[in-house]
Amino acid sequence: MTKITDAKVLIIATNGFEQSELEFPRDQLRAKGAEVHVATLDGKAIKGWEGSDWGRDADADLKIADADATQYDAIVLPGGQINPDLLRVEAPAIELIRSFARQGKVVAAICHAPWLLIEADIIAGREATSFPSIRTDLKNAGARVMDEPVVADSGIVTSRKPEDLKDFVSKIVEEIEEGRHNQKAA
Repeated sequence: MTKITDAKVLIIATNGFEQSELEFPRDQLRAKGAEVHVATLDGKAIKGWEGSDWGRDADADLKIADADATQYDAIVLPGGQINPDLLRVEAPAIELIRSFARQGKVVAAICHAPWLLIEADIIAGREATSFPSIRTDLKNAGARVMDEPVVADSGIVTSRKPEDLKDFVSKIVEEIEEGRHNQKAA
């Protein structure tokens, strides 16, 4: 078991991430004592999406392709429509997510980010939630879809929308502190 004050968390994203869905977990996990890194496709700052227009930049610490799942306790996947849609065709991002899941580490996805869990083929047979518009995608991928603020199933944490961020972060902390999770067969 890892205390949150000793935890290392990786957030992966690209341009078009939902502003609050990257900033809130990053800032709250850091405030709770975790070391948090942000990885992007090119290792450079990315621009968020807020409301109906581009938002603020988020600085990056490393490239997604250079990230090593063995060095972290959890991975957080912010949503928005643009960010996960762009990332789900990037092999290094999908393989990194799979690596976290194979190691029984926490994989947390909010809003549209469960698209990445579908692409990584790690959601079948699990309970999950998401933004309403992609719930059919989750169901078609074999997930048992629920409409709850946050759902955790064997280390996979999913949440619906920005209004659920407090519950999302609380569940990430809880799951990290529980330790490794057994991989659940689909």
